Amino acid sequence: MTTIALADDHQLIRKALVELINRFEGFEVLFDVSHGREFLEKIAAGPVPDIALIDINMPVLDGYQTTEYLSEHHPEIKCLALSVDDNEESIIKMLRLGAKGYLLKDTDTPQFKTALEEVRDKGYYHSELVSNTLLKSLKNVNGQKPAAPSVQFQAREQEFLELVCTELTYKEIADKMCLSPRTIDGYRENLFLKLELKSRTGLVLFAIKNGLVVV
Repeated sequence: MTTIALADDHQLIRKALVELINRFEGFEVLFDVSHGREFLEKIAAGPVPDIALIDINMPVLDGYQTTEYLSEHHPEIKCLALSVDDNEESIIKMLRLGAKGYLLKDTDTPQFKTALEEVRDKGYYHSELVSNTLLKSLKNVNGQKPAAPSVQFQAREQEFLELVCTELTYKEIADKMCLSPRTIDGYRENLFLKLELKSRTGLVLFAIKNGLVVV
């Protein structure tokens, strides 16, 4: 059973989501709270959920702060942003802070269920909204070639980084590179440290922005 926790200051929306999620086969709501501080207090007491649905605009501790804390201190929790805001700045900021996806509150039920399943199975969910936002924000409007990154990569690191920007899972990347999953994990963690990033989305953003892959 995949456990989910919600943080949203709108009680009616939160309770409706709880009821909806509990009807999905294989999912169960562990707890729901009205702001980020309550969320952190809950997980400190345990148990910890598999997926966190985090509203952006909350009192006391907002979604940005909550997601950043969870990414740093509880990377095992997959954060999924939930918001009424579809602006580029909010989407990019949440992804940079470690969110595995971004959902609007008017998302229909089938898409919402798909998002939960993909976060559970793949570790992330990139909707059309997120994909289009990433591409739009990273295209150089002047048509200039991006400057070469200052960081130097080994050949296999470069290959791994290019494959990270595909639909392949980490296991499939390991198979394609003829390496063990543990070695692939090592490449990923080394790049996280080298580039000061926290997520696969961050790696993709870096690769596209620096012209390492073509969009």
